[in-house]
Amino acid sequence: MTEQAPSPSASTEPVRARIVLNPLAGNAEDIGGVTAALEVWRARGWEVDVTPTAYAGHAIVLAREAAEQGYDVVVAAGGDGTVNEVVNGIAHTRTALGVLPVGTGNVWVRELKLPLRPDAAAASLDVSTIVDLDLGLAGERYFLLMAGVGFDAAVARAVNPEAKRKLGLFAYLVQAVATARNIRGTRARIVIDGRQVRGRVLMVVIGNSRLYGGFLQITHHANLTDGLLDIAVIKGQDVRAAPLHILSILLRQYNLNPDMDYYRAREVHISGIVPLEVQVDGDPIGTTPMTFRVAPAALRALVPPWSTADLLGLPTAMPLPMMDRIRRILINGSQHRP
Repeated sequence: MTEQAPSPSASTEPVRARIVLNPLAGNAEDIGGVTAALEVWRARGWEVDVTPTAYAGHAIVLAREAAEQGYDVVVAAGGDGTVNEVVNGIAHTRTALGVLPVGTGNVWVRELKLPLRPDAAAASLDVSTIVDLDLGLAGERYFLLMAGVGFDAAVARAVNPEAKRKLGLFAYLVQAVATARNIRGTRARIVIDGRQVRGRVLMVVIGNSRLYGGFLQITHHANLTDGLLDIAVIKGQDVRAAPLHILSILLRQYNLNPDMDYYRAREVHISGIVPLEVQVDGDPIGTTPMTFRVAPAALRALVPPWSTADLLGLPTAMPLPMMDRIRRILINGSQHRP
């Protein structure tokens, strides 16, 4: 549920926030954007520090450390990979997730309809509400957006990191064309809440949210507060059926495509004779066999009032300042969904 509070003038407790900055993110060289966001927050009474990451996985450590030290908010300043690491550091804590659009894809930013200018995004977060959101769990790794198994994970594994940083989504598109030449449907066994699904699989998308790649909605019924994952199973021998798959996704009419199935479930297990690549939130994490589960209300996040209400399963919230909201939550204790 959302938490509402009066104006910031009544608060005596400032928001304590840590920005976890990925200096290798697509737009991280534009340090002026982060500085502008800092100025917005500090002008509104926030106490903010900036900590850059030094290696892959460092954002998990920095976010976990901030949660243990009682920070109210950890802001991921980077791409969706940085957001994913921060999520893995603060899941099941009282520290809330914020985000600045510093990466190239910024899917979570787009999912919440935040402005793409860091200073405007900072102002939006100041009037956001704290919402308990579900997470997905792929093996032992949490994901906020989605997990992909098969074709898209193979692309994520193969894409050049430097091309990804410079070209963003276009780098994935180029790599997808190259990967598609050799991809073949793989016989897989998928168990969805105890129900078995078999066939030659090109790709499985397990969505916690809706947006895929920032513009497609493959798991278009996904809801971040319903305690379920949405699963799109895309079957076939090879990618010759890709135009029909894409049309089905764009029209949101999977019933028109016999090689696409849609499910909603709490748990999915995928296995097979040939291991399939797995990615979460755009980053490769391993191969099948793997079990995917929903983790209900595992993340506290700052959500702007204009975000799509049905995506969150919530009524539209009114703009409310962050400082008093956090103060009230600290006084009243953790808020839970009904």
